[in-house]
Amino acid sequence: MMSLLNEFLGTFVSTLRDVAPIATIIIFFQLVIIRKPFSHLHDLIVGMFYVVLGMTFFLVGLDKALFPLGTSMAQQLTSTNFISPSTDQAISIAWQDYMWVYVFGACIGFATTLAEPALIAVAIKAEQISGGSIKAWYLRLAVSLGVSVGIALGTYRIVSGIDLYIFIITGYVVVIIQTIFSPKLIIGLAYDSGGVTTSTVTVPLVTALGIGLASSIPGRNPLLDGFGLIAFASLFPIMAVLAYAQIAEWQNRRTLLKESEHEGE
Repeated sequence: MMSLLNEFLGTFVSTLRDVAPIATIIIFFQLVIIRKPFSHLHDLIVGMFYVVLGMTFFLVGLDKALFPLGTSMAQQLTSTNFISPSTDQAISIAWQDYMWVYVFGACIGFATTLAEPALIAVAIKAEQISGGSIKAWYLRLAVSLGVSVGIALGTYRIVSGIDLYIFIITGYVVVIIQTIFSPKLIIGLAYDSGGVTTSTVTVPLVTALGIGLASSIPGRNPLLDGFGLIAFASLFPIMAVLAYAQIAEWQNRRTLLKESEHEGE
């Protein structure tokens, strides 16, 4: 109990030190540049304390729960006892034997992204600003599906050992082509959607999954192969949102064409 308390206090002090530059900049601009006192100063101080306290709980929770959970799942799913329960003879494991790893990666990517607070906030604002033409729920589903595909492909890359840059360069070529043919209304939102996926819920589990997977597979280096999954989680949502916009535009054109044909008759 005392070790956990000491770890919590140490994390609290570290978090306070990390937040201090932000608070310093805000205080400087408020008092020196804008030259106005803070309104509701007491509420601001209490709110900042809650921010530091919440970040402390979150960081301790990551260390005690999410990181070990992702690593444990990767190790169990790549265990030879799970892949091939028969231990009578040595087996040669191919990338096809890790199908459950890809499925788990896809599922955890979809679920964590759908619950991502940053994505929810962006989706709600996009629906409000667009007057309802962009549905928050559909946007969240599109981004979550993109992350799901990206994480599945990223775990395949770790298992197969293919160089990361091949996937990233190919992915951005596809994104550039999609951008050229996508509605201008959605392009900025699509690129932002790729950024908001790499936030508080998704990153810890995905990072732990990648490192655990690279640590469990013979011939993989956790430092070289374990990282890079976050890049997939940022890239593929852009593709998904742009594809969603293109499909929606195509359906609208088709509906308008049918209506014009009916009017002509």
